[in-house]
Order: sequence, then structure tokens, then C-alpha cells
Amino acid sequence: MNKRTPFIVWRIILCAIAGAIAPLSLAPFDYWYLGGVSVALLFILLHNCSPRVGGWLGWCYGLGFFGTGVSWVFVSIHEHSSASGLLAGSMTALFVAALAILFALQGWLYSRFFRNVIGFCALWVLFEWLRSWLLTGFPWLYLGYSMIDTPLAVFAPLGGVWLLSLYVVLTSTLLVTFVKRLNQPLQAATILMVLGLPLVAIQQHQIPENWTTPIGEPLSVMVVQANIPQQQKWQRSELENILQTYVDLSQGSDKADLLIWPETAIPTFYQKASVMLSPFTEMLEKSNTAMISGIPTAYNDPEQPKGKRYTNSLTLFAGGRGSYDKQRLVPFGEYVPLERQLRGIIDFFNLPMSEFSLGSSDQPLLEAAGSQIAPFICYEIAYPELVRQQSLTSDLLLTVSNDTWFGHSSAPAQHLQIARMRALETGRWLIRSTNNGISALVSPDGKINSTVPQYEQAVMVGQVQKMQGLTPYQEWGIKPLQIIIGLMLLFGLFTVPRSRQSRKGF
Repeated sequence: MNKRTPFIVWRIILCAIAGAIAPLSLAPFDYWYLGGVSVALLFILLHNCSPRVGGWLGWCYGLGFFGTGVSWVFVSIHEHSSASGLLAGSMTALFVAALAILFALQGWLYSRFFRNVIGFCALWVLFEWLRSWLLTGFPWLYLGYSMIDTPLAVFAPLGGVWLLSLYVVLTSTLLVTFVKRLNQPLQAATILMVLGLPLVAIQQHQIPENWTTPIGEPLSVMVVQANIPQQQKWQRSELENILQTYVDLSQGSDKADLLIWPETAIPTFYQKASVMLSPFTEMLEKSNTAMISGIPTAYNDPEQPKGKRYTNSLTLFAGGRGSYDKQRLVPFGEYVPLERQLRGIIDFFNLPMSEFSLGSSDQPLLEAAGSQIAPFICYEIAYPELVRQQSLTSDLLLTVSNDTWFGHSSAPAQHLQIARMRALETGRWLIRSTNNGISALVSPDGKINSTVPQYEQAVMVGQVQKMQGLTPYQEWGIKPLQIIIGLMLLFGLFTVPRSRQSRKGF
């Protein structure tokens, strides 16, 4: 055995541990400082290693990172597709291992071309951005979300969640280098990053920057959380009972401006649902109450094998107009990649409503209660740039979800934290309606204004305010940060320590 083998093994183990603690900085744990600790450990462990080993260490970090952060995938597979624990665990492990390849590439690139603070930080943000679109994207577990309840959250309207991620990785790596070298320029940079920006942020909290301003009178909102079991939801015999449950829970909604039902609250198509709900919706029309509900939609499409195309949609049933078809679909949950090869192998590939098609990218906003509402279904709210683009001409944000798929895992809390960041980035009120929680009304500063208990039938009543104006992030998006990251990569590339460029070993 090579004398360095135990040393390498310990690096591998520590990388996996470092990755595993990073998601603990996010909801529902909220140990915000662990994100920086995790990054600092990875930075130390990648020190002076070859590109090959850097790739393996990055992959091990990714195993811990995604293994902890998206372990809820196991719940979705095991509890809702009759998959055995072994099969569900194997599929979850495969998913985590595939995602971890991104960290492997990140570690290889850092060890091959950079090996300095600037390059490390730029690569981190670059790969977070890549995860927002590569192979349809998986924009989850960004370290910037850990800052949502800190004074630094006020910088989100400037550069979005990625700016906060950059702060986390930059401060943690600067602190490591500061402790190692103890030189005066680095001391100044570290003090500025670690102490200066939080002091500015605290001052910003005292004198908030009004990027967006209220318009009109507040709107009263009723959000229904029916807590329908997933196993019951798509049984045809339960349709009437499900609709009646929603109607019963919506009593008094004629006094509200907006009534919201969650994602696929109505488990049938519009033509049938509109007839069954007509007495209720007619009452809402008379009271000028707008009703928006999640519902599947069927379109005639001769190019499809069955002559029909199905979408996961949001539709106005009363008090306004408009319908929205989901643009970002969940693989296997809403469509099956390689469908001809996989469909029918196991129940997981035959989940109810797993034949959805993508909605158009240029759909108009929903018009309800005198408002222009930007709609988002399920994990669409996790795409920062999608939300930014659709919110440009909106007054309010609306996101609906059915987090029943995730059971009692960390996913619903992570999902809500992500939605809160979108409200903060855009300076708009956000309405979040879910089947079993966590439903909430979120103010433009990202704070939860109202919520109801999770895993219960409940009704949330509150007020939201229409907003106008654009935050800097809304107006410019990620482009300014991309320029900064590009310059950082160039600077990092040309400041690699020469003494290590020929390194071949660990």
C-alpha cells in the first residue's frame, strides 16, 4: 500500500462530510454558518492536489452535498410508486451520483487551472448557474439561500441568490487564506468582506432601499390547503368528494378578492370541472371574487400519439381571465425521459399525470382582481431567471405546489425558502398555495406574513399588496454577475502559483 493512501482516504471522507453539512445551512435546519464551513473545508482539502484527485474529491463532496440535500427524492419514489426500499434507495443513489459529477468537474477544473481563492469562488458560482439550466436544470441547494434570514439578505435585489452565494464562498475562502498567510492586504480584504458588508447590510435594514413601491389598495386573499392524500387524489371515484372538500373549505371566499387552490387541486379537465363547480363559481362572479386553481389541461394535437397534449396548468375559474401552462417539468414526475424504453418497467415510470407537455415560453400573465399576476407551478419558482423574466410586468407573484410527494422530508421547507428568495429578488408579494403545506403569504422583503400548519386541512386568510417598479436584479438579471465571474476566472487563471503548475502528485 502506498504510504499516502491513508492520507488520501481521509481527504475523501472529509470531503463527503464537508458536502453533507452544507445543506444544513438551509431550511429547515437554518444553521447558516455551516455553508461557509463546508466551503472552507473543501477549499482546504483541494489544496495542492492533482486534477485527477481534485475531480474525485469534488465528486465525493457532491455525494455528501446532494445525498443530504435531496434525500427527499427517496420519499417520492418509495412512498408514491410502490417501489421497494432497495429499488428506491438505488435510484436515489444513482441520481445523487449523477448530480455529483458537476462537483467532480468543478474540482478538476480548479485543480487543473486555478488553485487560488478567486478561481475557486468564480467556479462555485459558475456551477450554481449551470445547475439552473443544464439538462433542463436542477436549481436547488444554492448556498445564497442560507442568507435569507440574515442582514445580508438586503443584497438579494441587487444580484439575486447568486450574489449571496458569492459572498458565502468568498468570505469563507478568504478567512482560510487569511489564517494561513497573515499578510496585511489579505487582512484588509477579509475584514472588509466579513465585517464591512454586514455593517452595510444592517444600515440598509435601518434605511431600506425602495426598489418597488405599493400601488392601489391591499387585496384580501384566501388560500385553501385541503391536505388531500396523494393516493386518493387521482381516483375517479373521489373526484366529487375532493371538489366538495375544496368548496366547503372556501366558505366565505365571496368576501375575498382572490381565492387560490393549489397545484392540480382539481384532478380532472376544465370542461368537466367547470360544470361541476358552476354554482360555486357563479357565486364568486357575483361577488367579484377571482378564483385561480391548479388543473390539468388537454389540448387537441394530431402530432401526439393519442391526438391529445396535456399540460399542468393554472386557470382562472371566476373574476378574471387567463390560463398558464407549466414550462419546467419534473423528470419522471411529470414526464418520462426515454419514455418508450422506460414506461412500464416499474410503477415509478407510470405515475399519475406523468405525460405532461411543456407550456409556451411567451404566455401572458394572469389577470385577476385588477392585478397582473406572474404564475409559477411547483419547482418553477426555483428558477431565478424564469421568475425574474415573468415578473417584469407583474404586480404579484403566485406559486402553487403539491408537496405531498415529499412527505415529512426537508423538501417543503427548502421549497418555501426558495420562494421567499424570489419575493425578495423581485420586490413583490408572493402567494404560495400548497396541498398540504407549507402555504404562505410572503412580503417583498422575503419575510413570511401569514402561514398555516403543515399536514392539516386549513384556510389561510390575509392581505397582499400590488407592487410596481423593478429591482436591479429584475432589470439586469445575472448578466452583471456573469461579467464579474468572467473577470474573476481570467484573473484567477493568470495568477496561478507557478511553483505548482507542474505538480503531478497529490
